[in-house]
Amino acid sequence: MMRGALTALSLLALGAPAWAAPLVVTAPQQAPAGHDRPRIFLGGSIDMGRAADWQADLTRTLGDLDVVILNPRRPDWNPEWKPVAEEPEFRRQVEWELAALESADIIVMVLAPGSQSPISLLETGLHARGGKLILLCPEGFWRKGNVDITAERYGIEQVATMDELAAAVRRRVADWTVPETSPQE
Repeated sequence: MMRGALTALSLLALGAPAWAAPLVVTAPQQAPAGHDRPRIFLGGSIDMGRAADWQADLTRTLGDLDVVILNPRRPDWNPEWKPVAEEPEFRRQVEWELAALESADIIVMVLAPGSQSPISLLETGLHARGGKLILLCPEGFWRKGNVDITAERYGIEQVATMDELAAAVRRRVADWTVPETSPQE
């Protein structure tokens, strides 16, 4: 009887841990091998470090969630790295981002006014049909019209504010289920 009660209490605690916090994986760190909690990719305006660090703000806002946050904004980015395939650190960054996008369950895309964010536009196009995107593209983003039309065509969820973005992420996390693994061969 006592063992059953303790087991029930421990299962309740596991269902809604009060100590939940995101695991933040920053490029080029490797994501965990297991996929036992939702993965959120924080795509969007970085502009070689010139854009506001909205990723840090959103991570703090989601700080009570038991998720993996995949953040491409790396603290050791060197603007001297040439954006060519032969540059080892540049290649490492791009390959990390592509792998993180593919493994993500939720892709957040923030296209900030005053930025151009060409890589974020590329990533939006790559994942427009995947059902993973939540897009924040406020007035003032230089290609907002293109983004809005593309989002409408492919059913991308759009939000208007960072608060709405956080709420949309929370809804997706609440609906998340562990992905099925393919059978071992």
